[in-house]
Amino acid sequence: MANKIVGRQCEMASLKRVCTSKKAEFLAVYGRRRVGKTFLIRYFFKQQDCLFFQLTGIYKASLQTQLAEFIKELEALYAALGMMLHLEQPKSWLKAFEMLTEAIKHTKKKVIFFFDEFPWMAGKKSKLLSAVDYYWNRHWVDNPKIKLIICGSAASWIIENILNNKGGLHNRVTLRLPIEPFTLQETQAYLKSAGVLLDRSQILALYMCIGGIPFYLSTVRSGFSATQNINEMCFKKQGALVNEFNNLFSSLFQHAVMHETIVKLLASHRHGMSRKEIETITAYQGGGLTRILKELVYAGFIEEFIPWKQERNIHYKLIDEYTLFYLNWIAPPSKQKRLSELDTKFWEESAQSAAWRAWAGYAFEAICFKHLTNIKKALKIPDGSVASTWRYVAKGNSAIPGAQIDLLFERQDGIVNVCEIKYSNGQFRIDKEYAKILQNKLDVYKKVTKTHKQVVLSMITTHGLQSSVHLEGLVWSSATAEDLFG
Repeated sequence: MANKIVGRQCEMASLKRVCTSKKAEFLAVYGRRRVGKTFLIRYFFKQQDCLFFQLTGIYKASLQTQLAEFIKELEALYAALGMMLHLEQPKSWLKAFEMLTEAIKHTKKKVIFFFDEFPWMAGKKSKLLSAVDYYWNRHWVDNPKIKLIICGSAASWIIENILNNKGGLHNRVTLRLPIEPFTLQETQAYLKSAGVLLDRSQILALYMCIGGIPFYLSTVRSGFSATQNINEMCFKKQGALVNEFNNLFSSLFQHAVMHETIVKLLASHRHGMSRKEIETITAYQGGGLTRILKELVYAGFIEEFIPWKQERNIHYKLIDEYTLFYLNWIAPPSKQKRLSELDTKFWEESAQSAAWRAWAGYAFEAICFKHLTNIKKALKIPDGSVASTWRYVAKGNSAIPGAQIDLLFERQDGIVNVCEIKYSNGQFRIDKEYAKILQNKLDVYKKVTKTHKQVVLSMITTHGLQSSVHLEGLVWSSATAEDLFG
């Protein structure tokens, strides 16, 4: 597949500033598993005139095993300097860094220390963090040719132990570089660079299932439709993503069963859940639950939000496309049976079902929330507008019915855009009954919030709106899936 960088322009510009800097630099790079962190760092610095030292942590390996890998990489570094040496394995990270510091005295080039999957090396008894603390503050910070990069998929660990370090590494990071999944526009560019020629409708269908994760996209085959590719990747026994979920959480979190439990729970609640609701169902409480939720947010699996006028009631929602897709379509026992039977047309058949249409609506809505900048541009919503969701549950004998608003923008120019998000295979038609439902949402919002702003309806659909007498006087503005590509 693609063997060059696609997108990542801001990240590349940041790395360029680091590389040309005349002082020591300390980078913290983090992002979801398979998002392309390692490829970005290696690709960029391999193009620069520098000495590149990379050490990659080994999952659940002992200190001795990690140090054995270190010595192999150090010998390779010496070989790059023209010296073939056989080195004795150090017994501690302090000794290892002493050897590394000695090695770079033999070059005048800038030196990149790239510690990949750093959390896997930093076990409780490894003393790796304290060794980095000592060597950065005592030896490396005053050496302008050193650029230290600590990288990991366990984003919460990087944030808590490096960025929010309360010891000697406090405020030492000179650049934090979170690596996000591709947007739809970047996904299109990536697939094109890999020779996969799919139109935007096909790309959206892929994205709803696997998101913008470069590794997942690298398994997409040219000459196949989105449906055929998903069938190959996810519904064949040897498919590239059939067992990805099982590895995803265990490689990122300790006690991953608890993280999986919460994610599975959120997958069944489209509009999210409050912390209290999560506590009630799972029995997880206190600091332990806070840590799990924070780790899932940092890793990009869930997001937290505050419903209207509920400042102290944080809610959580599942936003990772592959996880949502897996839990709805791969994990259920009925689907597993089809997998065991090597059903080659499972997804092709499922993609025509009512269950698929319901799931597609959920998935499309989640994608819209990740492309709010594009939506604001398409709907001509000014900067400074605040995006949120809104829900009202009717109370007792209240004359005001309940209402759920997918997305709204509260603007500073006296307008509130209430957005209705709809996924369909063709143009979406608003008939008389549905027009009443939409008007009811606007009316309920105005009555409950008592807003003095003008409340208008904006439609966000996949292929636009079908001409209808019910559009006039109801729909203020509209956007389509095309607009999400920028």
